[in-house]
Amino acid sequence: MAAMSSIFHSRTRLNLAIAWLLFWSLMTATAIQEFIRNGGGALWKPISWEATSFLAVTVLLYLQRRYTARYDDLVGSPVRWFARQLVWLPVYWVAFTPLAFGMRHLLYRMAGDVYTHEAWPEVLLYENVKMTVFFFIFATITFGILSYHAMLSEKLRLERANASLREVQLLRLTQQLQPHFLFNALNTVSSLMHTDVDRADAMLIQLADVLRATLDVGEQHQVPLSTELRLLRGYAALMAERFSDRVSIAWQIDEALLNCPVPVMSLQPLLENIFKHTVERRRQPTAIAITAQREDGLLVLRVEDDGGRLATASDAGDNTGIGVRNLRERLATGYGAGATFNLIQLAPAGVRAEMRLPCGS
Repeated sequence: MAAMSSIFHSRTRLNLAIAWLLFWSLMTATAIQEFIRNGGGALWKPISWEATSFLAVTVLLYLQRRYTARYDDLVGSPVRWFARQLVWLPVYWVAFTPLAFGMRHLLYRMAGDVYTHEAWPEVLLYENVKMTVFFFIFATITFGILSYHAMLSEKLRLERANASLREVQLLRLTQQLQPHFLFNALNTVSSLMHTDVDRADAMLIQLADVLRATLDVGEQHQVPLSTELRLLRGYAALMAERFSDRVSIAWQIDEALLNCPVPVMSLQPLLENIFKHTVERRRQPTAIAITAQREDGLLVLRVEDDGGRLATASDAGDNTGIGVRNLRERLATGYGAGATFNLIQLAPAGVRAEMRLPCGS
């Protein structure tokens, strides 16, 4: 979709360039007809008038666009956007006439002729009125194009968000609660039933709570951190029961952040990675820490262990499965540059998954 947007912008620029050339071709043709009707003979003169105007205006428009592009995000506030453009109107008043008429005088001198015109006050008044009309026409056209691009970008963003949500829903059905997870959970319950009925019963209740919590979030893009932690604690309890002699989990949660919105089912894949890539492969105990705190105005979520390792170039897919790739895409879609996600190798061992999200509460 980003490629589609880039192609669209390139085609728009090409179409604008063609339209600009056609506009000045029409202006030149009109000037030639008027010149002939008034008895003129040297056609290079009206051509030079329009060519110099074309060059002067094109340079000014280029400079205006170059230095006002930073305000494109204000297109949703037309008054503020146009106010930034109006700063350039005096530049047109001051620069256009000297540029255009200076080039005309030079061309006439090179041709052995003298360029004559009305008195400078009259010229300046006429040209500045004309430039003011052109300025507002060009600004309005630019505003319309930017508004259309903004609408297109928002449409693409929503389409990506919807596509991401569908992928999350599929992921939730096929991986987050995939058959092998249910099989492992039920297998653990089955083994406990012969030795500790109370623990088996507690695990079944926990499993039911995880399933219920997953259904509760429905098709939401985001949920409060408290809801996300409910899902995560349920999953953690099940897995900790299965690996009761090989794992410990420490929770450090700032309860003031529980209302912060987070992408639904974003922490569970990170914890699942630890169990899949570290706990299941080690025989010694693994310590897991899950934290939620505020740093520099951002919600910082960390899921880390003390025994994992990041994938090397030869097995890069090992630590970047579908869950992590899906999370990166969802963060990019929902937050743009406002959110980050990193996998960090700890020393002497361990991997930290760190997610930073905006939270205004």
